Amino acid sequence: MVNIIWVLLTVIGLVFAVVNGKVEEVNKAIFQGAQEAVTISLGLISVLVFWLGLMKIAEGAGLLVKLARLARPFILRLFPELPKDHPAIGYILSNMMANMFGLGNAATPLGIKAMEEMKRANNGKNEASSSMITFLALNTSSITLVPTTVIALRITYESESPAEIIGATLLATCVSMLGAILLDRFFYLRRLKKGGKK
Repeated sequence: MVNIIWVLLTVIGLVFAVVNGKVEEVNKAIFQGAQEAVTISLGLISVLVFWLGLMKIAEGAGLLVKLARLARPFILRLFPELPKDHPAIGYILSNMMANMFGLGNAATPLGIKAMEEMKRANNGKNEASSSMITFLALNTSSITLVPTTVIALRITYESESPAEIIGATLLATCVSMLGAILLDRFFYLRRLKKGGKK
């Protein structure tokens, strides 16, 4: 459906450009946009490689394991229907660690694996379980210690201090994660009171 929408938007835009005599401006915008996309991508690659390297060093030093161990009791309380040794717990923790360091690209495959494991725990049903809903809330509102993508974009556009956004991002993501958890727990407890399944 999204593909159809994009095709329609493109076709409608081109038709209006022809009707209004703006074809040359559209061509110019297309090539400028493509050039900018390459520039941004190269900037993002360099920063992502740097932070992925740091994350690998942190993993080798055992820092990520320690952070995951600290977060484990918190995660087990949020996912009471999953057994403590369930494979999804490991993927959830890894996803959270990647999101904390602003590595959304690295977090995505881990999130998909977590969802697959939770679907297995839900007997393969297509209906989302409480665990899946909770994980989605956590994943979309995750605390970000270092917003690598935003820093990379700010570097690309020659910001004077690209890292100054770290404090604001940390505060905003802490508030968003707290809000997501509170809302998730509210609806989870409401379903339990109504006698619904977990």
